[in-house]
Amino acid sequence: MNHRGSGNYSSDSEKEIAKLKKELRDKEDALEILKKAIGILNKD
Repeated sequence: MNHRGSGNYSSDSEKEIAKLKKELRDKEDALEILKKAIGILNKD
């Protein structure tokens, strides 16, 4: 039987959450840049 310790599971989960949060921030930043670009283009 292969039992994973709760410590391992917890740190794996935290790593995954940290990775997902970073990806979300990167995508939110990209979205803001696109919104600004569209705003600039629509002014012309």
